[in-house]
Amino acid sequence: MTGKQSHFRFLCTFVYVYFFAQAMSMSLLALWLRSTLNLSGAETGIVFSANFIAAMCSQPVYGYLSDKVGMRKHVLWVVGVLCMLSGLFLVNVYGPLLKSNVLLGAALGGIYLGITFIAGSYAIESYVDRIGRAYGFEYSRVRLWGSLGFATAAFMTGRLYNIDPHINFMLASVAGLLLVALLALWRLPAHQAEAADAPKLRLSDAFALLRDRAFWRFMVFILSVTNIYLVFDQQFPSYFAAQFPDPATGAAMFGYLNSVQIFVEAGGLFLAPLLVRRIGAKNGLLLAGAIMIIRIGGSGLAVGPISISCMKMLHSVELPILVVSVFRYIACHFDNRLASTVYMVGFSFGHSLGLALLSPLAGISYDLIGFTNTYLLLAAIGAGFWVLSVFSLEPTPAEHGRQPQADALKGPVPDNIGLSGPANHSTQ
Repeated sequence: MTGKQSHFRFLCTFVYVYFFAQAMSMSLLALWLRSTLNLSGAETGIVFSANFIAAMCSQPVYGYLSDKVGMRKHVLWVVGVLCMLSGLFLVNVYGPLLKSNVLLGAALGGIYLGITFIAGSYAIESYVDRIGRAYGFEYSRVRLWGSLGFATAAFMTGRLYNIDPHINFMLASVAGLLLVALLALWRLPAHQAEAADAPKLRLSDAFALLRDRAFWRFMVFILSVTNIYLVFDQQFPSYFAAQFPDPATGAAMFGYLNSVQIFVEAGGLFLAPLLVRRIGAKNGLLLAGAIMIIRIGGSGLAVGPISISCMKMLHSVELPILVVSVFRYIACHFDNRLASTVYMVGFSFGHSLGLALLSPLAGISYDLIGFTNTYLLLAAIGAGFWVLSVFSLEPTPAEHGRQPQADALKGPVPDNIGLSGPANHSTQ
């Protein structure tokens, strides 16, 4: 087995298990908070806000350290160990603390969940992109295994939740234990792990991003359109379950539909690079944003289980286009040495900042005017920012029929590092 095949298979397995753990811990978190712990919409919004504040604080650190350590496994070890402890934390610490003191529970849980399952997922995705560029395989071809892992868990979460929500959490810990075992067995040649570090990255290079207009134009899209969509998606399981005769049926059906949606999403991740290379990364971002807005507004207009399920399935179209476009947009417009920093700050930090501010407001809005009116309001706001993003995002040429944008990178690229894509690498 070649080094490329070995690393590809390891990363596919790692992201599959990690996203399985994430789904077991997070996919029905809103339902657990509201139905099992009996938190109000506003209190649930506070909990989600705390999660994203903690993630927001850790993401710039994740990003800079990821660029600093290159292909070494430090970040993966941190995330793996935290996953291994997730079941014990959620069952024995988080739940009881939220019942006795919502603010304290939200703060402590926010730190843990934010670092482990929110910022941690972005850090893993950035690491996969780095290895993929070094060894010549598409990021999305690895990431689709994360979707399959999430779907596998989602297929079980609703039924297991109806038996005992704690079963889901403990299975997340089992998955974390497997992550640690995988890391102990995987070997990346030392000279290759070091190669991605040259030339050395300085802290001043990272801070220089704050003076880059292209970076802030990218942030406009992230802070507005994608953030509004994620706020919408937070408490969507509760709204979805309410469309069914009883909460247990709704929870089970959400798990089944979530699983189907994510399996379709995995197929989309396999095909999305072909579309994004043809239309360009900027147009890919705008297309993903348009689908997000349609799903938000459509959910507000949906009546009954069938129409709301159709809106849910749009996520399997939007996500593959978004994640592929983000990495290609970053590769085209920013220094390759800072790829993880741009991703962790511009994309994941931008998400966390917006969600920390918007989650409590959305929770209050759900309590005051209901889910339907809130969704229509969010869709209108998102549409306004989408129009602004048409002008603020940097033009990005299509890659179909031309060399990938390695020549557009703003900075030196080590000889063994290049953009993934069929024009300069064979895909896995």
